[in-house]
Amino acid sequence: MKNLIVGNWKMNPVSQKESKEIFDAIKDGVKGLNSEVVICPPFVYLSELKGLILGAQNVFYEDKGAFTGEISVEMLKDLGVEYIIIGHSERRKYFAETDEIINKKIKKSLETGLKVVFCIGETQKQHDAGEKNKILENQIKIGLNGVENFENLNIAYEPVWAIGTGNNCSAEETKKSIEFIRKFMSENTRILYGGSVKSENSGDYIKNAGANGLLVGGASLKAEEFIKIVKSAE
Repeated sequence: MKNLIVGNWKMNPVSQKESKEIFDAIKDGVKGLNSEVVICPPFVYLSELKGLILGAQNVFYEDKGAFTGEISVEMLKDLGVEYIIIGHSERRKYFAETDEIINKKIKKSLETGLKVVFCIGETQKQHDAGEKNKILENQIKIGLNGVENFENLNIAYEPVWAIGTGNNCSAEETKKSIEFIRKFMSENTRILYGGSVKSENSGDYIKNAGANGLLVGGASLKAEEFIKIVKSAE
């Protein structure tokens, strides 16, 4: 299977013009490479970006209705979106998303044919207490409760303590985490690594930790750097 490299732009950049410049540079730079490259910009830029696979950073679990500020799966599909990031630690932390809410979003997305990047990971406190595997298992079991078909499911292991800190998880520890997560997944489920990914360490996660791809945050906003990351997975 192809490696999956996902760029999560979060709430960046601040203008449509800049978003298109970054996107077009990435599009040109990854042309002809073997990995599956997905860009997840803010909702407001989705309709303007063409030529690469698009993903969204969030979705709601109802089809339509009085849910001010929310976006449905059908709205995203209408814009050509193929992937959804669900369960990111920033959604859990700042927007109080529980495993049960995440489960509803995953089921709705998979039912409608969208591909899911399901984020799981432990905090620094949980890691230091030796609770990593317990936390991961709990997030997986609740988040995927009632999910029977894993065909369009991808897992992103993102230790919370590594996201945006520059303190990335070692390839050796990541390999152990991926092996643990694999016990709960189907054979063809891609397991990605995310958390302070940059071109200097990205290849290590693919070649030595056994990751099937990467979820890239800040580095995906720097076209040249992101292209290097994609090339490191070849």
